[in-house]
Amino acid sequence: MSETSREMKVSLVATVKDEVASIGQLLESIAAQTHPPDEVVVVDGGSSDGTIEAIEAWMLESSLPIRLEVRPGANISQGRNAAIGLAQGEIIACTDAGVCLSAGWLAALLVPLAQGRAEVASGFFQADPQGAFESALGATTLPALEDIKPHKFLPSSRSVAFKKQSWQEVGGYPEWLDYGEDLVFDFKLKRRGNRFEFVPQAIAHFRPRGSLPAFFRQYYRYAIGDGKADLWRSRHAVRYVSYLACLLLSLALGLWKGPLWLALLALGAAVCLWTPYKRLGPRLGKLAWPERLAAIFWVPLIRVTGDMAKMVGYPVGVLWRFKNRGGKGWWEEGAG
Repeated sequence: MSETSREMKVSLVATVKDEVASIGQLLESIAAQTHPPDEVVVVDGGSSDGTIEAIEAWMLESSLPIRLEVRPGANISQGRNAAIGLAQGEIIACTDAGVCLSAGWLAALLVPLAQGRAEVASGFFQADPQGAFESALGATTLPALEDIKPHKFLPSSRSVAFKKQSWQEVGGYPEWLDYGEDLVFDFKLKRRGNRFEFVPQAIAHFRPRGSLPAFFRQYYRYAIGDGKADLWRSRHAVRYVSYLACLLLSLALGLWKGPLWLALLALGAAVCLWTPYKRLGPRLGKLAWPERLAAIFWVPLIRVTGDMAKMVGYPVGVLWRFKNRGGKGWWEEGAG
């Protein structure tokens, strides 16, 4: 680590709510950093499960310089902005509850910032699954390192560091948005001219959702956020068109040309599922044989469930945007 990076004051911020089962793991991984932060600012959105008490116990028993702020009812954007506003560091490292940080996470993120190559250091994130379903979910929904195009990568706020001045200049996270807020923050930083550098060594491990209903709710909420902010309009349009075309083609060919319909269905499934199965392959060796078969079965069901969740959630967000923001996307002048 360069001398310059050691002179910078670094604040690590996180938002939590009802995370008593995972907060200890996060704090332990922060305490184990090879380059510890100068302070840790945690904003709790109003936990009722013992999370606040668990953090307070850490504050008494450990040497971590933790500051805890309780803001009942705050969404993630409000919580992050509150934490960053309280932070004293010129560099902000951001993560989330439910995460376990690799020991060199913060040290790796600081390098491009300290050396003046970037204003935003984009860390990576990896699934830490337990069992067949979570293994299949991670493979289906998360990119592998080899899938990443560094110049296009947009960081998740579970694994990122940036200059506090950059946060100030773009007005922070969008507090009107409760899901997809980190993408809008990324876009605002890019539009302002901030330089991004992808740091694959800075890894945040997290556990995927543990059930299909929980996954559906997650992607439904993400899609609402896309609709509210007017994100990925073309991607959502392609999804609707693809499923509609598949339905119409299936009805037509299924009535008159059954074998052809099955062949086309198999071809479409192979195209859509090739990448998830490619990612899943290396993970199968960690599972017992019954779980391997279960994971293979789960992949197409997860893919379809995620698409359904997005198609249901996106119009909800669009309607909200027209009702509350006059139809304006995040980038439009005068949008709230």
